[in-house]
Amino acid sequence: MKKFANIILIVVTIVVAITALDSVFVIDETKQAIITQFGRPIGEPRTDPGLNVKLPFIQSVSYFDKRFLEWDGDANQVPTMDKKFIFVDTYARWEITDPLQFFRRLRDERGAQSRISDILDGETRNAVASHELIELVRTSNRTPEQTEEFLEELDQLEDIQIGRDSIERLILDRANERTADLGIRILDFRFKRINYVDEVRRSINDRMISERNQIADLFRSEGQGEARRIEGQKERELAAIQSMAVRESEEIRGRADAEATSIYASAYNRTRQSRELYSFLKSLETLEASLDSSTTVVLSTDSELFKYLTNP
Repeated sequence: MKKFANIILIVVTIVVAITALDSVFVIDETKQAIITQFGRPIGEPRTDPGLNVKLPFIQSVSYFDKRFLEWDGDANQVPTMDKKFIFVDTYARWEITDPLQFFRRLRDERGAQSRISDILDGETRNAVASHELIELVRTSNRTPEQTEEFLEELDQLEDIQIGRDSIERLILDRANERTADLGIRILDFRFKRINYVDEVRRSINDRMISERNQIADLFRSEGQGEARRIEGQKERELAAIQSMAVRESEEIRGRADAEATSIYASAYNRTRQSRELYSFLKSLETLEASLDSSTTVVLSTDSELFKYLTNP
């Protein structure tokens, strides 16, 4: 009998412990919770961190994140107001502001992500289709910095009326109007990436390549013209230098001939002996340049050379 009583006591202790554990739950500082009974929410949301209690077994706890949550949209093909097809990739941040309403309308974060996708994708399509592409890619009117003279015509930007930031705020405001009864609030919305579809992108790339080739041809033509100008100037300067060098060499040669003639004349006009010595030396130079061992010379008796040979 005593043994049976001990078993009963152990069973009761275990049941009490399980009941106590099931009736107590802890809310982390990053979480908020609601208590449900048979699937229906009971009472107010529990948002303060700490120890809480509930009825064991018949009540359960659903936890929801209190932090900012991420939504990353899929890239969608959307036409703009000026009929340009683009891929738009977006992202947003959101939070659960009313966990009780959130549980009633969306149940969990998976359902919330799906609902946010429907809302933001729809508002994004409406906003993109209502504005031109230039409004989606630019944020303000500005004067582009001119780094090269040839870019003056290429960098003329059209003025915008709204801009990307205002369109993002417009989408955010309209989305929050539609999520007001869902217990959530979208904190921020941004265009992550905007790009042309493949067919348009290839066409634009070809046009950009054509424009750059035209600029390259312009530079190449200007370079060739400058090269021909420099080469012509070089040839003119070279001809002028050569002409000046020829003139200076002729002047030097003329001055040398004049000086040599003056020396010869001076030496010839000094004295009779000097003139005879000069004539003798010149005759020897002439003989040396004209005769060799195999040369036969016929001279008349009145020749100056004959005179020096017979009577030196």
